[in-house]
Amino acid sequence: MTDLQKRSLLKFAAISAVAAAALVGCGKKEEPPAPAPVAAPAKAEPLKIAFAYVGPVGDGGWTFAHDNGRKAVEAAYGDKVVTSFVEKVPESADAERVLRDMAGQGNKLIFGTTFGYMEPMLKVAAEFKDVKFEHATGYKTADNMRTYDSRTYEGAYMAGVIAGKMSKTGTLGVVGSVPIPEVVRNINSFTLGAQSVNPKVKTKVVWVNEWFNPPKETEAATALINGGADVLFQNTDSSAVLQTAEKMGKRAFGWDSDMTAYGPKAHLGSAVINWGPYYVKAVGEALEGKWSTGQAWWGVKEGAIDMVSIAADVPEATKKRIDEVKAGLKDGSFAIWKGPIMDNTGKVLIAKDVVADDKFLGGLKSYVKGVEGKVPGN
Repeated sequence: MTDLQKRSLLKFAAISAVAAAALVGCGKKEEPPAPAPVAAPAKAEPLKIAFAYVGPVGDGGWTFAHDNGRKAVEAAYGDKVVTSFVEKVPESADAERVLRDMAGQGNKLIFGTTFGYMEPMLKVAAEFKDVKFEHATGYKTADNMRTYDSRTYEGAYMAGVIAGKMSKTGTLGVVGSVPIPEVVRNINSFTLGAQSVNPKVKTKVVWVNEWFNPPKETEAATALINGGADVLFQNTDSSAVLQTAEKMGKRAFGWDSDMTAYGPKAHLGSAVINWGPYYVKAVGEALEGKWSTGQAWWGVKEGAIDMVSIAADVPEATKKRIDEVKAGLKDGSFAIWKGPIMDNTGKVLIAKDVVADDKFLGGLKSYVKGVEGKVPGN
């Protein structure tokens, strides 16, 4: 074989090797490129919620009950919410300042927890259209402001049933806060409850014209006891009435929260409010974009009102009656405000077999038969 033939053969072999390698490469499956890393979605900012309280949080009463509701919200929603509160906010120009400050700090849901915040909240709501406002116990609304309340008169009625049975003098005393329909309704319901077991019972009222003022509440309770009342009821926020009854050897009730510890010998039971169910619902609506204006009024039926810690010496028959009232209020078979009901001047308030509607209950300005005196300003 000549040198030329050898070189040609070697060149052919090299070309064949390259072609074979190419064929092998073509049969190999290539791995797909790795996907580009995807950034995790940004975590939603928590909903900022603020509460304006008329009294101190303390460990009992109206504001304490609202703050328990705030804590229920935190427990239900965790890091989806951030809550804050300002306590002892007067029902005055200060309320408007506090509410405006809350909105300015980025709170998107604001609760005002007393009647006197209604007008200030309306004004601030008009300025902060992107903020949702909720007002307790009021009746005025706006596109971004709704009202909510508890049927405290149901708890007052149950307290009255116990008071009517336990009173030895037949004279009951009520320390009233501010003479608005809500409080008048509670005084009347307490009296109706008492009259359901003792038709001859009488109720005396002393007004302090404030929601929270322990010294004034103490003075009022003392005056009622000196006037012959042996069982006291209150529509004020502190434990002073129960403590006064304890010191003077009389009986009384806790109001808004369980106050047994403040007067264990005097305590007959506590008419309590559980704001938790409503607050959890309202916050859930705001988080889900389902919040809308309106009015809510919750009671025993919704788990907002109860009578708890009834004293051991209350007769079993009376305790059974309380259970019956609760069951009837829950399923709608019992109505507290069913006629005939007269006012204390002899005028018919509700005709026989007629059940009062919420509009009537929301505008009460007179006492029922059995309550002495006249509602201030009417």
